[in-house]
Amino acid sequence: MLLNTACQQEQEANSATVATPPPAPADTAFTAEPAAVAADSAAAPQAEVVLASSKAEKTAAWTYPGPEPLPGAILPQKRIVAFYGNPLSRRMGILGELPPEEMLAKLDEEVANWTAADSLTPVQPALHVIVVTAQGQPGRAGKYRLRMTNKMIDDVLAMAKQRDAIVFLDVQVGQSTLQEELPQLADYLKLPNVHLGIDAEFSMKDGGIPGRSIGTFDAADINYATQFLADMAKEHQLPPKLLIVHRFTQRMITNYDQIELRPEVQVVMHMDGWGHPALKKDTYRRYIQKEPVQFTGFKLFYKNDLRKSPRLMEPEEILALQPTPLYIQYQ
Repeated sequence: MLLNTACQQEQEANSATVATPPPAPADTAFTAEPAAVAADSAAAPQAEVVLASSKAEKTAAWTYPGPEPLPGAILPQKRIVAFYGNPLSRRMGILGELPPEEMLAKLDEEVANWTAADSLTPVQPALHVIVVTAQGQPGRAGKYRLRMTNKMIDDVLAMAKQRDAIVFLDVQVGQSTLQEELPQLADYLKLPNVHLGIDAEFSMKDGGIPGRSIGTFDAADINYATQFLADMAKEHQLPPKLLIVHRFTQRMITNYDQIELRPEVQVVMHMDGWGHPALKKDTYRRYIQKEPVQFTGFKLFYKNDLRKSPRLMEPEEILALQPTPLYIQYQ
């Protein structure tokens, strides 16, 4: 599976190893902002797709907007539990922090935990790998981003195969754009087990430097991504693709009510902030629950969540959220 050789050329020109994206300022990880007014409008035909979400009787239910799921759709029939990071860096998440066998064994443990917490919703394991990393320096292309080689992606696909896991390719565009980066990944996104994540935190539309301020995506950017994936699914006769959209502040996603929902793509708005459980729940309420798009996700940080809390949130606490997250990510 070959990508454009510019991927390899740019990586070699910048660094022999993966540079860790500069972290967002700690004080802005959860910005206290007024709750947005939900504009309960939909850009696509609505269908009642109901998922029950409690541990036993599943008395609480949520109706997800959008087209009725096509055959082969993962959501809402399953819950995805994903490990995030980059295998070339121990600082970017659990995916690269541990040797592959230890990492996969830990993923097995989390899958078992979620299965025990909600035995009525099958768990789909996943590896969520950063394949375009934001950079603190402009690099040869001047875009403040570094593309990974196809070998690194192939290595993650091989690891995923050992657990029948799906794979998400995550893109931090820096000063580039989705229009420039996604076509480079087409040879992978045409595979039925490969999906997409896009990280607004490192989308520097104003020409800023990643890590010094929090970036943003507009509905127009997300609509480009969903159209790209929909075209890929139709061209290659694939089951619906998944799109994970990272979010933890108001400005990270603008015009959410203009995001177009397509039958070939399932959109997950993913609460990607770290902190104390109460703060994480509040951020979920403000920016995920109050600005619903389709499905929802929730992130747990093995290290950052413990900086101001003695423990990680338990699956049962996350299952109590409404809408109940169907995508769970560990970093």
